[in-house]
Amino acid sequence: MHIGIAGAGLLGRLLAFELTRADHSVEVFDPAPGPEAPATGVYAAGWTAAGMLSPTAELESADENVFALGLRSLELWPAIVASLGMPVELHQRGSLLLAHRGDEGAARRVIDLLNHKAPAGHAPQLLEAAALRELEPDLHGVAHAWLLPHEGQIHTVQAMVALAHAAGARWHWGTKVDRLSPGKIHTAQGAHAFDCVFDVRGTGARPSANAADPSAGFTPGVRGVRGEVIWLHAPHVTLRRPIRLLHPRHRVYLVPREGGHIVIGASEIECEDRSPISLRSVVELLAAAHSIIPELAEARVVHTETNLRPALPDNLPHVEQAPGLVRINGLFRHGWLIAPALVEQTLQKLA
Repeated sequence: MHIGIAGAGLLGRLLAFELTRADHSVEVFDPAPGPEAPATGVYAAGWTAAGMLSPTAELESADENVFALGLRSLELWPAIVASLGMPVELHQRGSLLLAHRGDEGAARRVIDLLNHKAPAGHAPQLLEAAALRELEPDLHGVAHAWLLPHEGQIHTVQAMVALAHAAGARWHWGTKVDRLSPGKIHTAQGAHAFDCVFDVRGTGARPSANAADPSAGFTPGVRGVRGEVIWLHAPHVTLRRPIRLLHPRHRVYLVPREGGHIVIGASEIECEDRSPISLRSVVELLAAAHSIIPELAEARVVHTETNLRPALPDNLPHVEQAPGLVRINGLFRHGWLIAPALVEQTLQKLA
């Protein structure tokens, strides 16, 4: 088949990778200047994500479908990474939930919820202080800890680059998609005809106020949810797995990456502001990180990022399939967790 893809974020790259491996002819359209991470401007949410593969932890706000897709994606990622031909950091060492003394109430609410929703074998495992020290010696001052054994992480920037280079697609960089219709992608250069079209533009799939027919070729109800992250360089700190600090007001995560880097997030703000990170977020995120790893005081701030996660009203993913046109959207903060399984599931239905 001759297939067109609108959007070169994570979903677009995974679709191009899988479809070209199945011998389809694929063309991808995206306004980004190229396959690498852009230095400025609007870019796909997949670049900013920390890459936590956490099906159990996400049950706090997600449903059983997201959990099942997450487990399946954990099975799929190793084979995908092995086929990319470029190094991509991928680990499945589990993750940790932590809480300070005095935050027991907030932590207990989350742990009780996960115990209720997680299937047998996936519930949080309480860790004594000695067991926590054995897993993560550089963690200090934490009163409560739980291990989620069936979780992992992926280096999102490496994976985005590798997917683009591995997929044998024709890439139309610097090309904005104006609208879609079954079997057609419309750009400023005209209409491009295909056997099937995939719309995976995320927040770019919202109706345009200037469109002649705002309902044609768009996903209704898509909104952007602001996220902010901070990259630290801390080669003197040893951290082997992702960490979530359970706090009464917000969740803070720390995700280690090779080269002594640690990614810290995750503010979740209901607005579509792409301006630089706020002072409040910097102070809160870094203070929380320092409270569990005091050695981070000597870390260096490499850079900060903000982006918009594409979300639907229920914060759950949605796939809409019709002859000649497939829309996938609303991955919210679950993109790297569920994308491989969601792509697999969608392509199986088309076969």
